[in-house]
Amino acid sequence: MVFFLAKKPSVAWLQDFVTSTVSSVGNVIASILTLQSHSMVPLCPLILVDVPGSVLPLFPNDVSTHPLLIIDHELIKAGDVEEVNQLWEATTTIGFWYLKNHGAGQEVSNMFDMGAETMALPLEERMKFEQGDDGRSFGYKKAGGSAIDATGALDSVEFMNVSKDDALAYPQVVHRTYPLTVNTRMKNTIAPFVHKGLEVTYVVLNRFNDKLGLPKGTLEKLHDMEEYSGSETRCIRSPPTQDKEPIKKVAIGAHTDFGSLSFLHNRLGGLQVLPLGHDEWSYIRPIPGHAVCNIGDALSLFSGGILQSNIHRVAEYERWSLVFFTRPGNSKVLRALVESSDSIAEAVKKRPDKNFETDSTAAEWFMRRVKNQRVSNRTERGAASRGTEHTPTAV
Repeated sequence: MVFFLAKKPSVAWLQDFVTSTVSSVGNVIASILTLQSHSMVPLCPLILVDVPGSVLPLFPNDVSTHPLLIIDHELIKAGDVEEVNQLWEATTTIGFWYLKNHGAGQEVSNMFDMGAETMALPLEERMKFEQGDDGRSFGYKKAGGSAIDATGALDSVEFMNVSKDDALAYPQVVHRTYPLTVNTRMKNTIAPFVHKGLEVTYVVLNRFNDKLGLPKGTLEKLHDMEEYSGSETRCIRSPPTQDKEPIKKVAIGAHTDFGSLSFLHNRLGGLQVLPLGHDEWSYIRPIPGHAVCNIGDALSLFSGGILQSNIHRVAEYERWSLVFFTRPGNSKVLRALVESSDSIAEAVKKRPDKNFETDSTAAEWFMRRVKNQRVSNRTERGAASRGTEHTPTAV
């Protein structure tokens, strides 16, 4: 969207212009790519691009929300006993928590810019990098590409996934190629965000390692940065809905996360959780500057169910979000570490109804989950894509 102005506008004029002209468009802000007065160029172009985090509706106050503990990353990193115990409480009950002082603010902002640039590409261009139906997660997924439940209802979100391995190896191609908007930001935007995500993950994993009584470095080795894995960044766009009651619709169906740890940043809330013992969904209210973290299936399996991988979904609400998913190395077998920890062995004994021996590597597990979410594979999917904690009545 381009407007030509007769002269360089003031900041106050720009604010009024954006409010009156584009507020109805949704999450659009003014990005002044060129604002200059020149004798040879009498008109000044003002280019408006779709960038998240600006003219978004406020999070509603009339919806049910679920409180989460707020954990300080710097205190966890320093080994503060009280803060580590708070983290342990969060991860062994609901499996979700807010994380503050994570130090990723600039990296997150840059990633949202990359996402906006990528989603602004023509659909035809984005589809050249579509993830496909064979179980590959990396690449672009269009809205309606996946089913949200066993009936085959379609999702309404689009996203771009970038592999941790591709980001850190660039310009070498490990898994696949990406659009130019991704490639130009691979080194200065995506790789730094990957490193931040891994830093947060390793701090948390080492605290879990101690709490579970595992030999030093066990969990970190299962997520060795040097081994290829399903770890990835994801920038998600949920488009504005025309429905007057979007809260009743679902953009991403009830599921647990595939991997070990999710590091989520929201521009507007849409995340909902169904805590154990609850029969109604509750929103997680986004807090500026705070990430939302949660445990995934792999870490729950490794810990014998001590760490909770909780079911959640995304309501159909206008939303931009960004995630770094940490997943185990591709060769790692997903099973409870009963030989390495007395507490894990005891936890498994208390759950005879639960199978903690998947006979599956992380790569096989990941591919199955991705493949069975695709619309084209709907007849195969069922609970196979929803996760180890799937509840049939939760949709």
